[in-house]
Amino acid sequence: MAALAVARRAAARKCARGLASEVRTVPMIIDGKKQASQGTTFFDVHNPATGDLIARTPQCTPAELKLAANSAAEAFRSWRTTPPSSRARVMHKLEGAIRDNTDAIAKTLTEEQGKTIADAKGDIFRGLEVVEMSCGIPSMLQGETLANVANSVDVHSYRVPLGVCAGIAPFNFPAMIPLWMFPPAVTAGNTYVMKPSERVPLSSIMLAELAMDCGLPPGVLNVVHGAHDTVNFLCDNEHIRAVSFVGGNAAGAHIYERAGRNGKRAQCNLGAKNHAIILPDADPVSVVNQLVGASCGAAGQRCMAISVAIFVGKSQELIPKIAEEAAKLKVGPGNDPATDVGPLISAQAKSRVEQLIQSGVDEGAKLHLDGRQPAVPAANKDGYFVGPTIFSQVKRGMQIYDQEIFGPVLACVEASSFDEAIKFINDNPFGNGTAVFTRSGAAARKFVDEIEAGQVGVNVPIPVPLPMFSFTGNKKSILGDLNFYGKAGVNFYTQLKTVTSAWRDDGHIEKLSTAGVGAV
Repeated sequence: MAALAVARRAAARKCARGLASEVRTVPMIIDGKKQASQGTTFFDVHNPATGDLIARTPQCTPAELKLAANSAAEAFRSWRTTPPSSRARVMHKLEGAIRDNTDAIAKTLTEEQGKTIADAKGDIFRGLEVVEMSCGIPSMLQGETLANVANSVDVHSYRVPLGVCAGIAPFNFPAMIPLWMFPPAVTAGNTYVMKPSERVPLSSIMLAELAMDCGLPPGVLNVVHGAHDTVNFLCDNEHIRAVSFVGGNAAGAHIYERAGRNGKRAQCNLGAKNHAIILPDADPVSVVNQLVGASCGAAGQRCMAISVAIFVGKSQELIPKIAEEAAKLKVGPGNDPATDVGPLISAQAKSRVEQLIQSGVDEGAKLHLDGRQPAVPAANKDGYFVGPTIFSQVKRGMQIYDQEIFGPVLACVEASSFDEAIKFINDNPFGNGTAVFTRSGAAARKFVDEIEAGQVGVNVPIPVPLPMFSFTGNKKSILGDLNFYGKAGVNFYTQLKTVTSAWRDDGHIEKLSTAGVGAV
């Protein structure tokens, strides 16, 4: 607790220093225009590499939130009837615009979130892939037809948009997650109210501006800001028909329950504890390199990070080598091309990860590499840095195993058999992703068949599906039965309309066929 108090005091001092000078306030986007909020409560946006205050995110007022929802509802009246091919052309233009502006977006993303420029560009590119997928959505809206289900009766069905939808994005992927949300939704004919994380709103504003520049009409995509009050508004407002969320389990459970209580669809991607099994026959070089990257990349702040590695038999001999390679990673500011591991998002996150590392030591795990207080440049001494950290002899019940750390920490577990390792994973309540490293096709097949996680990698540590598929976490890693992007994502943002038609009046047809005969 003392460490957390120190972190909070440091954050307060930085806030005071920043407010002494001019700091930009993040605008809303409503009805096609950037607008300054009249709100009086603000959330500070810090550069995680320096601790400097770079912007303030407003808590939008109730009137502003209502204006955004009303604007989207009004825009839906015409956008829903815009030809699907015309909506897809906007996505084609947006795809090109994002490519052309990747460097600028990545620079902003690194400044507000801290990840390296390489990771920032990866963040953008994985979102760009969903924009590409969205260009093909018109074909996914096609329905089915069956003629003569009864005498002169035909039935056809097709997908139609829901109306106004909303997205609530997390801090760890400021570009990718918003691009998981609004491009499929608006291409399917919906309008959208986007709430980026109040910690990292700047990238989302840039993406929304690009979308409008590429032809999204006013009101089709609105961007609002805030924390709990904004989230509750999106779950309650009568115009909003569906809510998408990525983030923690407590917030996700609240959103899922509240949105559902108000008759809305909800899809919520939640927390994770992703395991990899290393079998004795696995390629040692590949295992070491991939586990270091999968656990420490993006500073461990991703829901598909490998945070637990289970070593079967003699494969545990690789653990010291993993620590040795992880120690070579350079910790520093994300805008330095030589940096491998950037800062965590906040002083509070840094303090929490450091406390979890200490708990691992206190609870009996073996610490091979301690990432606390890494060496960083003097200009970054107030940044929120934790370096790669490697534990072995980790057991259930230890905090470093039971909690989602969200930092560059790898917990290594030893198992005597493949079956024991599989059971260890399946006993965990989360089911986002998992991986196995082996040269045996039979072992890989057994793993794929028996493992309960929703996204499975074979010699691939972070098996995030490309957007022609869907993001398919399961167990406590998701609430809702329709996943993000791909066909499941389109189904989430649309509903089926089925039309049954009967035309049996043969006498009327005869009259029409002879109408006008003999007329002068």
